[in-house]
Amino acid sequence: MAQHRWQRELPRPSGRSAFRSVRPLRATVAVVAASAAALALAAGAALANVPTRPTPYVAPTGPTPANIAAGTPCTTTARACVDLATHNAWLIRDGAVTRTVKFVDGDEKTPTPTGTFKVEWKAEQYTSREYNTPMPYSVFFAPGGIAFHQGGQTTPSGGCVKLSLEDAKAFFADLQVGDEVQVK
Repeated sequence: MAQHRWQRELPRPSGRSAFRSVRPLRATVAVVAASAAALALAAGAALANVPTRPTPYVAPTGPTPANIAAGTPCTTTARACVDLATHNAWLIRDGAVTRTVKFVDGDEKTPTPTGTFKVEWKAEQYTSREYNTPMPYSVFFAPGGIAFHQGGQTTPSGGCVKLSLEDAKAFFADLQVGDEVQVK
C-alpha cells in the first residue's frame, strides 16, 4: 500500500518482550479511569445539587391555608407539584399526595422555571432537538420544551425535571394534557 505524505511508517515491535511494558501501562490506565469515573459519579450528585438523603418539605410557620395539599407547598388544584428547594416532587389526586419522588432540575444557566403551568403534551420516546439527548416518558408543561422525563440523576438538566425511570413512567401514566403543574 502506498504511503501518503502525511503518513509515516512506525517501527513495529518485535518479540514478546516488546509488549511486556504495555501491560502495566494498561493496568494503570484502567485504575485511573475507574477512579475518575467513581469520583465523577460521587461529585455528580453535588454538581446536580441533589441531596443524597430524602429532604422532607417543611411548611412555613403560621397558619396553613386550607387549599394546600398536605406535605407539599402546592395547592390542591395541582396534579403535580415541584419543590426546587428540597428536590421533591409529588403527584396529587383529589388534594392528596399519591407519589413522592426526588429529581434533578436545571442549573444557574438553564434554571427550571417557577410558576403554575398546564401539561401541554406528552411523548413516550422523545429526543431533545436542542441537546440531542433522549428524554423518555416526557410530559411537557412549560414553554421552551420543559418537561418531566427520565434522565440521569448526577448532572443538572437543561431546565427540565429529570426523574428516575420508574418515577418518569409513573408521571407519564398519571398526568394528562391540561393537568395543572406547580413549580415552587
